[in-house]
Amino acid sequence: MSERQDAGPEAGEAAPDGTGLSGAGNTRPGLRREAGIALAVLGAAIVAVVGFTTPWQLLPLTVQPDPARDFTAAEIARSQAFDAAVSTPSYLSLGLTILFAGILVATPFGRGALARLKGPWWLQVLLAVLVLTAIVEVLRWPLGMWYEVQLRDFGLSTQNWASWSADRLKNIAVRVVMLGIMIVVLVALARRLKRWWIPAAAGAFAFTLLASFVYPLVFEPLFNDFRSMPPSKLRTDLLAMAQRDGVPVEDVLIADASRRTTALNAYVSGFGATRRIVVYDTLLKAPEDEVELVVAHELGHAKTNDVLHGTLIGGLGAAFGAGLLFLLFPLVRRRAGVSSIADPRAVGVVMGLMSLATVLSGPAQNVVSRHIEARADLNALDLTRDPATFIAMQKRLAITNIADLSPDALEYVLYASHPTAPQRIAMARAWALVNRLPEP
Repeated sequence: MSERQDAGPEAGEAAPDGTGLSGAGNTRPGLRREAGIALAVLGAAIVAVVGFTTPWQLLPLTVQPDPARDFTAAEIARSQAFDAAVSTPSYLSLGLTILFAGILVATPFGRGALARLKGPWWLQVLLAVLVLTAIVEVLRWPLGMWYEVQLRDFGLSTQNWASWSADRLKNIAVRVVMLGIMIVVLVALARRLKRWWIPAAAGAFAFTLLASFVYPLVFEPLFNDFRSMPPSKLRTDLLAMAQRDGVPVEDVLIADASRRTTALNAYVSGFGATRRIVVYDTLLKAPEDEVELVVAHELGHAKTNDVLHGTLIGGLGAAFGAGLLFLLFPLVRRRAGVSSIADPRAVGVVMGLMSLATVLSGPAQNVVSRHIEARADLNALDLTRDPATFIAMQKRLAITNIADLSPDALEYVLYASHPTAPQRIAMARAWALVNRLPEP
């Protein structure tokens, strides 16, 4: 593309809002070449980190997954019915997200929707993020209600509409704040620098690491109340198990998840000083040996620093995205009716490209996640050496959470961040055979 193919502002020329810009419009071939080289390096770094931190080979699966072996016909039918009930709103929501992102990238809709915004450029950017997020969320809101109705019909949700709406609005607010900060910084850099993607990439990497570190302290309390597990045999056993596994854990927290769901779960988040293992209060209704196995799985994540590695990959991906945006924006700006990424009316293009990148990268992230979750399962088996209880726990989780026992290929690619329950049970049986224990 010629550097003067259109009337877009070059370095030092006046932007549509009358401000001076540096390299925010067209990109010279030399700059694109530099960005391309950097993208190749970042891409290689992402592949290397993923390759070295993802456990591609774990345990030979000598036992084939078979839902009918461990679940009754009624349980399988219920799983299929629930999947059929929630698939339509899920796919419609995904399709709406892709469609809206495509409209923002390929048409002047975003420019028109944001044309009347007033105030300093940074305020226009923040308002643009808010306006465009509000448009898509208003469209998605009925689909969210549809999904929530299905959760209630199947006994998974304990929320009323007020608490459901509050949670959804808080989630939207968090995304708007995070996205607003990122795009304001991006536009500020683009207004001053020809090679704005370099500090943008560095900033995206640092912001991802910071967000992962502070998320447990700042954002998780917005959705749940947490308390330390009170003194008990279970607490003592869990801390002793963590010590036996070589994982430093000062505390195990209980989340009041029962105010919104009947589902069973536990997770690990943060790293370093903010690393925490959190157990849903609903899970505490299960037998203690099964709770211990769930926590042993989470200890596996902490032991192998999965959150830290995931954050590192996410940071590199965010840096890669900044460089990719630098290369892609000149290809779509004319269709979107904007000449410069420093123009607040170009926020729609940026948000559209980010949404599409998120959707397109999802299947690859799920592949990595499934292997990491399988490694955590293996850690639980190695630590407890109790495949029978592991299988009982997986059955309890699958039945209570109405897990999809046999997802079709598309669902597995798009949504499956964990192995299916039959796959996890088959691994436990294979583990027993490898360790010369009776197959449960």
